[in-house]
Amino acid sequence: MIHATNTTIWRGATFLLVVLAIGGCASPSHSKKDAPLLPPKNANSLAAQRLVEGNQLFAEHQWTAAIGKYEEAVQAQPKLAEAHYNLGVALYRKGPVAAARPHFIKAANLAPGHPVIWNAPPFRKYGNVESADPEPASDGHMGHQH
Repeated sequence: MIHATNTTIWRGATFLLVVLAIGGCASPSHSKKDAPLLPPKNANSLAAQRLVEGNQLFAEHQWTAAIGKYEEAVQAQPKLAEAHYNLGVALYRKGPVAAARPHFIKAANLAPGHPVIWNAPPFRKYGNVESADPEPASDGHMGHQH
């Protein structure tokens, strides 16, 4: 009888560890909300191919290579929100984070109301799209020096 109780306790502890491990992976820091998007139906074939290739590299944490593929997707179809968003996410992961901001804003402008683009944590960090334009500096310049 003692052996059966120890086995039951062991199974219960193992189950608890598995549940905690799975729960930990579902935490916001491991969220898939900042994962790249798949190519949409309106993507041209080259842009779609580059997004798929970039997504594979992204999944392998090869940020620089993924960024290159997403840049090619943007060049192939400049008005494709998903290409800008994916580029933003890869830049956000690789750093510097500030480099991602214009791509999140461009994606949001190209896809008004897109639930992933507009609700993703990396995009929300940068505030609303209306504030995308640089504020004039106190000397009247637009955020740069002459």
